[in-house]
Amino acid sequence: MSEIILEARKICKSFNDPVKVDVLTDISFSIAKGELVALTGKSGCGKSTLLYILSTLDTDYEGMLLIDDVPMKPLKQPELAHVRNEKIGFVFQFHYLLEEFSVIKNVILPGLKLAKYSEKELMIRANEKLSILGIEQLASKKANQLSGGEKQRVAIARALINEPDIIMGDEPTGNLDKKNSDIVFDLFKRLAKDFHQTLLIVTHDQSFADRTQRIIQMEDGKIISGGN
Repeated sequence: MSEIILEARKICKSFNDPVKVDVLTDISFSIAKGELVALTGKSGCGKSTLLYILSTLDTDYEGMLLIDDVPMKPLKQPELAHVRNEKIGFVFQFHYLLEEFSVIKNVILPGLKLAKYSEKELMIRANEKLSILGIEQLASKKANQLSGGEKQRVAIARALINEPDIIMGDEPTGNLDKKNSDIVFDLFKRLAKDFHQTLLIVTHDQSFADRTQRIIQMEDGKIISGGN
């Protein structure tokens, strides 16, 4: 049986503004180690709200979220911050690199924050990640010297530095042209296949979603297909 990395059990969320509006209803699914999963649906269907909950940034919900078989609901904010840094890697539509820092310095920043390894060890690990992504030659360049596609690959290396259980992407190809979108997809696919990295990617790009292992499709705050 596959090892379950993330599990949502009957997650519900509503806003009171001023009347109660249900945003998420009975969201249940699990993601196994090494899966590359796309989360899709029209704007306003609840994808981003769900991602905030799954990434532990939003704790105001009903139901249960488990990461690596540990329930997140009982954890306090400092513990959740540690979970985010250790267990989750983030890749966003915009890379959020520190432009004046070198590539390798950007990559090791989450590792310095986690403080599990020395800076020397992190440098070795960062070079390994950059090599996997085919950009080891950029290590000493400043982030502001890179193209958009290169910056997004650096952001992926940064997401990998702490060996997270799962990478969560929020429209990671939304700001890229087709060539660079394809490069990023191929990297995600390789990470899942060759390195058993688990990835959950929110995307509007149907061609991207169609090439993943599974599509979880949302509509009006509910999962209409791809749950399990």
